Amino acid sequence: MTPMTPMTTIGVAIPIAEPYGSELQKFRAEFGDPMAASIPTHVTLLPPTEIAATDLGVIDEHLLAVAARFPRFRIRLRGTATFRPISPVVFVPLAEGISSCEVLQSQVRSGPLQIDLRFPYHPHVTVAHDLDKDALDRAYDALSEYDCAFDVEYFSRYEHGADGVWRPQRSFPLAG
Repeated sequence: MTPMTPMTTIGVAIPIAEPYGSELQKFRAEFGDPMAASIPTHVTLLPPTEIAATDLGVIDEHLLAVAARFPRFRIRLRGTATFRPISPVVFVPLAEGISSCEVLQSQVRSGPLQIDLRFPYHPHVTVAHDLDKDALDRAYDALSEYDCAFDVEYFSRYEHGADGVWRPQRSFPLAG
């Protein structure tokens, strides 16, 4: 890379199937999370990672290979949990699909996407982040009985736009 190499920030995630993705995004907005409109509802496989834009082809080939050998699986989201006091986050945890997400993220985070994580991997769906205690408590209580399930048929590569919005750029169908 030269100093003039254009960089981009990507992430890889499992989008939450509809109608659940929109439903959880609406809740996130109602709790007052300013990032609700900028971050599609998802389970992270690769956190925000800065790469050279010229590496996108190699990265997409890697993600295609991972998806081609990985089987479809089911995710069930149920209840709420939090990372407090370590981090001001309320999330909907996975009740089913945890091990599949763990294996998939380790395969995604290999080869050209091998990065170290700041925290151990814990698949979840964020519904409130960096809000005051009362808003986090409201989110925790409001979704405590939340329950949905869907089949994971693909994951997506997202790019972080100059406007701060994460947008899906390409999907990778699971075919293993």
